[in-house]
Amino acid sequence: MTGRADPGTDTDVLDAAFAETVRRTGASIGALYLLAPDERLLSLVAVCGVPVEFAAPWARVPLASPAPVADAVRENRLVWIGSQEEMARSYPRTAMVLPYPLALAAAPVTGVRRWGTLLLMWPATRPSHMTPRERGNIRSSCGRLARLLEEAADQPGPAHPERPRAVPVGTGRRPAPTASAVADFVERLPGGSCALDLEGRFTYVSAGAVDLLGREAAHLLGTLPWQSLRWLDAPLYEDRYRAAVISREPVSFTACRPPDQWLDFHLYPDDSGISARILPSSAYEPSSPAAGRTVTAAESTRAGQLYQLTHLAAALTEVVGVQDVVDLVADQIMPAFGARGLVLSTADAGRLRITGHRGYASDTIARLDGLPLDTAFTPAGQTLATGIPAFFADVEEMRRDYPEAPPVSGKQAWAFLPLIISGRPVGICVLSYDAPHTFGAEERAVLTSLAGLIAQAVDRARLYDTKHELAHGLQQALLPHRLPTIDGLRVAARYLPATRGMDIGGDFYDLIRLGDTAAAAVIGDVQGHNVAAAALMGQVRTGVHAHATLGAPPDQVLRRTNRLLTDLDPDLFTSCLYTHLDLARRRVTLASAGHPPPILRLPDGATRPLDVPPGPLLGIDPDAAFPVTEIPLTEGMLLALYTDGLVEAPGVDLDDSITRLAHHLGEADDRDLHLLIDTVLSTSGTTGQRLDDIALLVLQEMEMPGGGRPGTGSAR
Repeated sequence: MTGRADPGTDTDVLDAAFAETVRRTGASIGALYLLAPDERLLSLVAVCGVPVEFAAPWARVPLASPAPVADAVRENRLVWIGSQEEMARSYPRTAMVLPYPLALAAAPVTGVRRWGTLLLMWPATRPSHMTPRERGNIRSSCGRLARLLEEAADQPGPAHPERPRAVPVGTGRRPAPTASAVADFVERLPGGSCALDLEGRFTYVSAGAVDLLGREAAHLLGTLPWQSLRWLDAPLYEDRYRAAVISREPVSFTACRPPDQWLDFHLYPDDSGISARILPSSAYEPSSPAAGRTVTAAESTRAGQLYQLTHLAAALTEVVGVQDVVDLVADQIMPAFGARGLVLSTADAGRLRITGHRGYASDTIARLDGLPLDTAFTPAGQTLATGIPAFFADVEEMRRDYPEAPPVSGKQAWAFLPLIISGRPVGICVLSYDAPHTFGAEERAVLTSLAGLIAQAVDRARLYDTKHELAHGLQQALLPHRLPTIDGLRVAARYLPATRGMDIGGDFYDLIRLGDTAAAAVIGDVQGHNVAAAALMGQVRTGVHAHATLGAPPDQVLRRTNRLLTDLDPDLFTSCLYTHLDLARRRVTLASAGHPPPILRLPDGATRPLDVPPGPLLGIDPDAAFPVTEIPLTEGMLLALYTDGLVEAPGVDLDDSITRLAHHLGEADDRDLHLLIDTVLSTSGTTGQRLDDIALLVLQEMEMPGGGRPGTGSAR
């Protein structure tokens, strides 16, 4: 777009629209997230109504994570959470770090493409439901934000700043009374009064508050209470302040001013800050043993850091594979501690194998990969051998013991965190910085705690990856690598694993040549998504193939395979559809063992599910019978065999899903069967998250060039 000012102007316009949305919807807190270029991560770019530090646990949210802002943009829907109870049920990880009464909405910011998510929060005093008008207002506001982002898309400048912007809501208050009138009013009240901004800093302190707090106003104004009043430096008191800011509801707590004076603090928040009343407390006796206790430096961990640690710990329990661990550490732990580089290595056969990294050049990683566990090149080996973390605040500290290490990476500070489980070394996590970085005792303690959680996650992930590779390799070995060419048939097939669990399953398909003028098409689904399901799938496919090539009719193929499974007693059941195509007699014979009906599409476009009476699932009754259905093989007809993962969805009627599948199949272009499958899968909504695996086999009768039959065909 031309005729615009510098990129800062675009930011100002976007921030103004963002603040206007927060104000117009009545929300007390707002946050704007934008998708990273690879669309795998949401980055917080602007926040209003709370300090930026409060949003630290959610500054970067992976798009696949179970969080309202991720679900909103990933599923293109408005996510509404009306209460804290609903939050705990639907998003337990988010509830852990937002343990306050509130209501929340996350809406996708979408225009010509996906841009990100708008997050809005209200106090819990608002109704627990959202009206259609409110939803419409939020959607229209998101549309406006999307248009502004599209207009600024061609402008230079970073799309994702290093730190989110704090945007004032600008509510526009009534004219204030004179300062003297306000001061006189406050001083007449008993006890003490003070005001804090949304960042938590003192902006006003009355004479009564000065007396009760024991510090002059000049030493308090502009400071945070837990900095200027060390006896308030405890997570409990900061958490009460956070609760007031986020929930916008009054909060009270009692604290002891040394040596024995207990004070009641009453916090009254709104969109501009917090008014506080301080009164002597009668709830505690001065002789209480705890009265003289002060908070030590070791106990002064910030409440925000505790919440962030809780958030990261919960996230680490949900990762699956090693790459997931790498992504989580890079996307959430690195920014939380200001690190600019990451190397995650696992111990393997006496060497440190790098499994993931960020912020390093490829040639640097090549030099560091495969170092022996007892290496003296970097602190990694010594750290892993002793199990003691090593922190280097600058290059000089590192160079004294490891002179060759600093020039390799070009970094200026390092934290080497050993990953140990029950005395067994798992690997090492290295966080590095582009500038000198002093590691305080508090930060070292948090990083050491996180190292233990990362070690557990890495160990689980390696086990999962090993098991997954085994199962996936087994499954791929058992599925046909390519389908045979059958004269007179065009064929195409596709297998899609589930996107949850181990990404494997028991779905299978096959096309079997039965002489020059006949073939059998088979599709089935073994219960489960694990190694046992994949192994049984191979046995079923082998059994069907063996009986089919011996010339058994469809019902007998299923009867004999069923007897095999009942003899094996695998405790898993299998559905199967067997289709015999006689290209000479122009007949199709089908038998089903509890499998969804195939879809028939005729040359005129008429498409319908075939009525194939099913027998029981394989592996239940050794004497089960399987009814046979026969239809004519007409010129140009198309037959689609599929597994239930293509049509089953929670809360959706199965018959309706099969009818919709028939409609999609009837509308698809059949000139290329592989493209036809692409179309059917995309219109059936299976390209995103899948709870089950899917197999789809499509066959079409074709005429031989020159008009003869059977003709030639190809399959992939």
